[in-house]
Amino acid sequence: MNSQKLMRLIICGLVIVAMMKFFLSLSTSQGASEKTHQVLQGGKFWASQRIPKLNLDKNQEDPVKIEHADPEPEKKDTIQSNKEELKPEIPNNTPTDPLKIVHLDLKGAAPKVKYLKEIFPLLSSLGANGILLEYEDMFPYEGELAILKSSFAYSPEDIEEIKSLAKQHKLELIPLVQVFGHLEFVLKHEKYFRLREVEAFPNSLNPLAPGSIDLVQDILTQVMNKHPEAEWFHIGADEVRGLGESEDSKRWLEANNGDMAKLFLNHVTAVGRFMTNLKRGIKLILWDDMFRTLSSDSIKASGLQGLASPMIWTYTPNMDVKVIGSYIAKYEEAGFHGVWFASAFKGASRIDQMWTPIDHHLKNHLQWQQVITSMPQYKSVRYQGIALTGWQRYEHHTVLCELLPVAIPSLAVCLQTLKYGSFDAKAQSEVQRILGCEIELSKNECKGVSFPGSDVYEMVKKIKNNLESSVKKIMESYHVRGSFSSYNRKRNFANPRNLGFFKDELKKLMNEWDSFLLTFRESMEAIFYPDTLEEWLEENVNEHIERLSEMVVDVERIIALNGQPKADPLKTR
Repeated sequence: MNSQKLMRLIICGLVIVAMMKFFLSLSTSQGASEKTHQVLQGGKFWASQRIPKLNLDKNQEDPVKIEHADPEPEKKDTIQSNKEELKPEIPNNTPTDPLKIVHLDLKGAAPKVKYLKEIFPLLSSLGANGILLEYEDMFPYEGELAILKSSFAYSPEDIEEIKSLAKQHKLELIPLVQVFGHLEFVLKHEKYFRLREVEAFPNSLNPLAPGSIDLVQDILTQVMNKHPEAEWFHIGADEVRGLGESEDSKRWLEANNGDMAKLFLNHVTAVGRFMTNLKRGIKLILWDDMFRTLSSDSIKASGLQGLASPMIWTYTPNMDVKVIGSYIAKYEEAGFHGVWFASAFKGASRIDQMWTPIDHHLKNHLQWQQVITSMPQYKSVRYQGIALTGWQRYEHHTVLCELLPVAIPSLAVCLQTLKYGSFDAKAQSEVQRILGCEIELSKNECKGVSFPGSDVYEMVKKIKNNLESSVKKIMESYHVRGSFSSYNRKRNFANPRNLGFFKDELKKLMNEWDSFLLTFRESMEAIFYPDTLEEWLEENVNEHIERLSEMVVDVERIIALNGQPKADPLKTR
């Protein structure tokens, strides 16, 4: 009996333990299910918060990513797949007002970063809220592309400092990289001759040549790597000289009914798609001139209108506002959602301009102001901003235009004109307050300057006004014309008495310019790299200084001969 009771107690105990385990398991399973349901459903929490990264060892991969990873992409997609870090969420902080962007053309006379540190706050105070940075050969290209960079290209650290300065002064930084025309800085290298559209000229890329799109993608990828935070990116694509002349293009045109529009649009659209895949949400800009002869239907069929915005450019003081209106209407019909404009504050009045004609550029901006005022009539296309271009060369192989410090007064006048709608008394007063000078439009000058680089501004003005004229004045003096002609100098034949009338004046002039140019060199070297100084002096100074120097040497040599008979060229043969 006792054994039976004991057995019953044991059985009852086992049953109770089993029931407790069952209910405990059910409760745990339900709780886990509820938590899993919360994660899968997401809800407001997961929609509004970023999921924190897992704390993994250095070489350990996220197991969820491994499980759901896409198959290995083809080699062609390597550029995109390796740049996932370039795709952060873009904050929704695009300015509602149109941007006023100052264009810095780095294809010549690129300023040192320490000068940008001085002018970025000035640009901001004048009303600019962005910088269009046209890198050309000043970008620190790496690997196979290292051949493209200038000897004085910015370093990666320079790029970071430029970005930091732009952010500090609330300037939207927009990189500009050419992808079709104006690729001289790439196609000048023998390595890339095979990618030229016209074999003899380095202007434009052959879009159909094997390796062309890969080259463009590599360039864009390297620049985007340095600008992962960029919201806008300019891909150039203007003035595609000689398009259709390569054998590849001729064969393609023959097979496609001579459709030049499609030949152009295929390439820029492919570049646009690559960029939007490379950087989620990137907003693209491209120059509009190649679209002007295309039909709106051709543009619409390409799909480009969903990828980019055209930047309509005209730099003349008497531009036809009605023609610009026709372009806007065409681009609206083509389906573009936004348009940009491009004026010029320098580098667009003469190919070798030394001194910025302020009045010329003011008139250009007054015309653009009329276009801006007319924009409300276009219902489905938005005015997104204007780039005040500051061209440093017309193209890679041409001479320098005005130096940036020389054009600061023009830039100030143009920015304030856009701010106030005209260059009225208030705008003029604001320019003079900020720059610390008095604007004289009739003379294209700013007197009493105190802005960054104003020393270079004043010295370039002196060189422009006085150097050539001072040399010309002494060469046209009575005794130089009468006793120191090229014939006299070549034959060492002159009366020392006559040479003495201008010798001291000649040497004094030489010494004055030598001393002045020493100071000029120091001021230039504080802003520009050595290649800029060398080129600018060669183009604007050396010819006149060398003429003076030769005159000084010749006059001293001939005076020392004491009026001897002239050299007989027949005896020296």
